[in-house]
Amino acid sequence: MGAVVKRSTIAGVVLGASMGLALGVGAYTFIYAKGASYFTDDPKACTNCHVMQEQYDGWIKSSHRSVATCNDCHTPAGFIGKYTTKAQNGFWHSFYFTVGNYPDPIQITKRNRRVTEDACRKCHADIVETIEGHDPEGNRTSCTRCHRNVGHLH
Repeated sequence: MGAVVKRSTIAGVVLGASMGLALGVGAYTFIYAKGASYFTDDPKACTNCHVMQEQYDGWIKSSHRSVATCNDCHTPAGFIGKYTTKAQNGFWHSFYFTVGNYPDPIQITKRNRRVTEDACRKCHADIVETIEGHDPEGNRTSCTRCHRNVGHLH
């Protein structure tokens, strides 16, 4: 009986220490990476990670600077969609940045490209309708195919 109690106590200590270490490292990383800034709509937050400086500098010079922030184009409308996307992107950005396994220059994912395309279509619905008309098969022209430099210069 004593051996069983010792094993469960040791397992509890190991589990507690592991959880404490994970929480400590997570909290340190969140503070070091200015994690709270990602809950805002401030485009400067995107430059916390130096690989995004070029995109920010391009946005500053773009035609959209006066009408859109990063979140307007790179997150879905609505609270849940926005913060789910920000959490997902934030996790993967920090993961790949931490392990040093990210493309340089950084590349948009297929999912995030769809989010951006949907944002273009939402803001420019009248123009899109004029260009494409109503296609019963749902074929869509990629906005960024022709307008790659609109949001931020590349």
